[in-house]
Amino acid sequence: MSRHPDPVDAVFPLRAAAIDIGSNALRFLAAEFTASDASTVLEQVRTPVRLGRNAFRTGRLEEESMDSAVAALAGYARLMLTLETPLYRAVATSAVRESRNGREFTDRVAAETGLLVEAITGAEEARLVHLAVRDRVALGTGRWLLVDLGGGSVEVSLVDRKRIRWSVSHDMGSVRMLEELSVAGDDATKFRTRIEEYTSNLRLPVRYRRVAGFIATGGNIEALARLSGCEPDRTGVSVLPLAALSETIEGLVRLATEERMSKLDLRADRADVIVPAALVYEHLCRLAGFESIVVPNAGVKEGVLLDVVDYATRHRSHDARLEQVVYHGALMLGRRYRFEQAHARHVMSLALSLFDQLKELHDLSPADRRILTAAALLHDIGTFVNYRKHHKHSLYLIAQAELPGFTQREMQLIANVARYHRKSEPAPHHDAYMALTDTERTRVRGLAALLRIADALDREHTQTVSGIAARADGGTVKLRVTGRGDMLLERWSLERKCGLFEKSFDRRIDLSCERID
Repeated sequence: MSRHPDPVDAVFPLRAAAIDIGSNALRFLAAEFTASDASTVLEQVRTPVRLGRNAFRTGRLEEESMDSAVAALAGYARLMLTLETPLYRAVATSAVRESRNGREFTDRVAAETGLLVEAITGAEEARLVHLAVRDRVALGTGRWLLVDLGGGSVEVSLVDRKRIRWSVSHDMGSVRMLEELSVAGDDATKFRTRIEEYTSNLRLPVRYRRVAGFIATGGNIEALARLSGCEPDRTGVSVLPLAALSETIEGLVRLATEERMSKLDLRADRADVIVPAALVYEHLCRLAGFESIVVPNAGVKEGVLLDVVDYATRHRSHDARLEQVVYHGALMLGRRYRFEQAHARHVMSLALSLFDQLKELHDLSPADRRILTAAALLHDIGTFVNYRKHHKHSLYLIAQAELPGFTQREMQLIANVARYHRKSEPAPHHDAYMALTDTERTRVRGLAALLRIADALDREHTQTVSGIAARADGGTVKLRVTGRGDMLLERWSLERKCGLFEKSFDRRIDLSCERID
């Protein structure tokens, strides 16, 4: 089994599997693809292990829950061997990523089952759900509100057929709300009132207006559509009227959890969380002003599967699409902090040009190129806090943020690269830098060295430098810069900031400038 196939284009037919380790359950999906848009499901499994049980209150996964999850994952691994599905990706969401012993859990899974599990961010979760939704729903040319509710969080996004335009993750998952808001002895009415007050804090982006519709994903909305009598069409999509949802909620609230199980055929791990989930969906749909909810009956695991197959069969184009996801995600974050977009994009362009021209020198990967893309776009967002020491503010803001396409660990790399775009170079007394592994530090130094050169060449934020040619020549790297005027300030700035580059790559920079105006 291989989480990531070799970087060459595979051929159809091929088999792949996806594992979604949620806060309320584990899910397995395997399929055979005869084309990127033609597949047959081989096996689907849902295992009711609530990893989020008490995790959101205590900050730790319970031993019993971890034991059950590892046993289920071992079964998935055996099933993958039986089904001959060598390609897979296993992702874990909020319960694992937020718990202090989440890394202990993923290490144990690797040791006992051989499966490599990624704890993904809310932003990456939204990206994967978007992949699944656009494969199932004809989005056309409009923009849609997309709400994905899990056990630990809810992701609210503004999407179109091509990409996510805006996204935010809230800590309002169904399991989290059940555990944080339920009080022993309360009746259903008091619990409902408490949840309604809690969810009233959810807001939509200003730009949500004039969108085509409201799409909701997650196991709870699928169950709510079924309970409301809304059957999927031939494409697998259901449409749930808001009035029908409200009526279903009234019926659910009148029933105890045991009655929901016996009378409505709900599983135990669905019967207790379905009301909090339903109230979130109802609130957001009313807030958006829609009369119905589109339910694609697809979510994270389907998105994971499509992503795996796309990577395996179209590796180079997959990387290019992921770069676009990263670019637009970083732009959204930069705009949130009112960054200077023209400067950020120009520095990114220069940094990536250096990266591409000096591949043989730095030997960094396409994943590193994406890290450089994000770091270059966001290197100055710390000025939102204060210009003084803004590189350190950028470190903090990026480290606490989420971007689609990146793990939490990769966000730390992006933050460190951005931090070293100015002032001091990496040093042993820098805690965030020293928290990285030796390999990660080497990557950060190399990427930061490229970023410092690019930032120096736009010292005045006027895009004076229009292009750069770079080549390694013995013990030097020859840089030929073209631009307007004499570029004296850019020369001076480069001389001050080239030290990290020269130390990292053991090459001296030889700069020449060509005036083109």
